[in-house]
Amino acid sequence: MGNLLLGCSAAGERLVTAARDGDVIEAQKLVEMNPGLARYATFAGISSPLHAAAARGHAEIVMMLLEKGANLNSKNIWCHTPLMEACCSGRWEVVQILLLFRCNVSKVELLSGRTALHFASAGGHARCIRLLAADFCPGFSLSTETDSFALTRFINKAANGGITALHLAALNGHSDCVHLLLDVHANISAATLSYASSAMAIGAGSTPLHYAACGGNLKFFSLEEQEELLWLPVDVARICGSHWLIPLLTPHSSQLVPAFPPSNYLPLPLMSILQIARINGLHSSTSSCAESDLCAVCLERTCTVAAEGCGHELCTRCALCLCSTSSIDSEMSTPPSSVPCPLCRKGIVSFVSLPTTEMEAGQGISLCSKCSGQCQNPFATACGSELCRNPFEIVPPALCGGVSSRTYRNE
Repeated sequence: MGNLLLGCSAAGERLVTAARDGDVIEAQKLVEMNPGLARYATFAGISSPLHAAAARGHAEIVMMLLEKGANLNSKNIWCHTPLMEACCSGRWEVVQILLLFRCNVSKVELLSGRTALHFASAGGHARCIRLLAADFCPGFSLSTETDSFALTRFINKAANGGITALHLAALNGHSDCVHLLLDVHANISAATLSYASSAMAIGAGSTPLHYAACGGNLKFFSLEEQEELLWLPVDVARICGSHWLIPLLTPHSSQLVPAFPPSNYLPLPLMSILQIARINGLHSSTSSCAESDLCAVCLERTCTVAAEGCGHELCTRCALCLCSTSSIDSEMSTPPSSVPCPLCRKGIVSFVSLPTTEMEAGQGISLCSKCSGQCQNPFATACGSELCRNPFEIVPPALCGGVSSRTYRNE
């Protein structure tokens, strides 16, 4: 028994190393030999293979581990989830995959109380921030009321000492992240608490403006609320040696703060394509088909979604990457926050799924092939000896028509 456990531990260490180094072939070989390795929380008491792959941005290995049943909300020795690890290093492709598998974005680190949003803001990773925000709202049309309270509560969630994501973005001078957080209703007046024990704390009652002054950055805040503060940002600038800010921060200063354009990081169709990818998956056929059916961007996968408005068709993966990476030109985008179509440059406000054949639809939701689509449990993961798993519904093995499926979103 001891030799068996030792062998399993050694294989687990090899899998962590392969996941960290991006060795896809080695990782697949180890998981095929022992599928249970993917579900282990830690090896040597440090990190799981999923954490290692997420931190280094190896999206293919992350996808493979999740399809084999890895717990996407597990925590490593530092109490970080894989989502936190990906946001720390700005691995937005991995964040995409974790969101498609419905990870819990509200998980907090036990030591500091920070969420993945805090880590993304501290590192200046705006793409990760907007993907996290997209999990809460049906689109970035901020005039709607749907889920606005949940989004605002998430954006303004305070870590230990009352530090918000906006505090961290301001302290480190990430103006694009500050713009984005303000556009999704971050509280510019949020104040830190007296019992702040974080290394990032600069004093009780400090607002993001104080943190911007401490970091020597003031190109994205107005001075309207300075007179209401007991501890003025000019004092912080003076203490921290940011002398170039003192004339600007002095109350009743005649100097003007430079004007900056609105944020260009809120793509309107992001949520629609995210939901389509969650339902249908990222995998589309790469088999021989008519040239007109191929995605015009990658020229590899068949088209699965169409842009509302211009009607141009793309594969789901390319559409998702387009919405996650595009910077929107506020002067040319019509309507506001739409994403320019890569083919005609018209604004895209949402995507819709293309109709598929009955066979393709069955493949899309992983219906049991032996039952010819008659299985009572459409997301069943096994039928006899054949494994049939939906890539975005990770469920324990069950016979067709047996145990109902479940996801790990809230674990």
